[in-house]
Amino acid sequence: MSNRVYKLVEIVGTSPVSTDDAIRNAIAKAAKTLAHLDWFQVVETRGQIVDGQVAHFQVVLKVGFRLDD
Repeated sequence: MSNRVYKLVEIVGTSPVSTDDAIRNAIAKAAKTLAHLDWFQVVETRGQIVDGQVAHFQVVLKVGFRLDD
């Protein structure tokens, strides 16, 4: 295994459908502007309540990507 250096960024994905959908939305968007995405970690999950029902999900992610040589 070669020596690699990673950078971490924190992003927030949202979805009215599910936390899984919020994660996928965040990763898909990050992949458009960041290269070499390798992993993610969910660090916080929260949501919005409207009229006693879950209306929206928010998921805070740490995303790791390799820096170019």
